[in-house]
Amino acid sequence: MSSRHLARSIAMQSLFEWDFRGQPTAGLPAILDHNLVEFGPGLKENEFAKDLVDGVIDHLPEIDELIVKYAPEWPLNQITIVDRNILRIGIFEMKLYGQTPPKVAINEAIELAKGFGGPSSGKFVNGVLGSIYKDMQPTPTI
Repeated sequence: MSSRHLARSIAMQSLFEWDFRGQPTAGLPAILDHNLVEFGPGLKENEFAKDLVDGVIDHLPEIDELIVKYAPEWPLNQITIVDRNILRIGIFEMKLYGQTPPKVAINEAIELAKGFGGPSSGKFVNGVLGSIYKDMQPTPTI
C-alpha cells in the first residue's frame, strides 16, 4: 500500500469517527493524531493526511452541497458515514486541493469505498465523483 493511500485511509477513518461522534470539531485533531499513531507508524505522509482532514473541514458546506447536488436521490444523512466521508475526501482532492489529478482522486476514492464500504459503495462513489468530474470538463465548442 502506498504512503498516500494509507494517509487517505487514515484521513477517512478519522473523518468517519468524527462524523460518527456527532462532528465534534474540537476533538478532530486528537482523533487524527491517535489514528496516525495506531494505523500509520512510520508513515511519511502525515502532513498529507492532515491536509485532507483540514481541507474537508474547512470546505465542508461547499463539499456537502456538491454531494447533495450530485446524489439527489440520497439525502446527505442517509448516505452511509463511510461513503459520505470518502466522497468528501474525493471531492476535496478533485476540486479544491489542486495537487492530485482528478482521475487519481476518483480512483483512490473508489479503492477506499471498496475496502471500507458496502457492496455497492464503489459504484456509488464512482457515479457521484464521475458526474462531478464530467461537469468539470470544458464544453467543446464547434
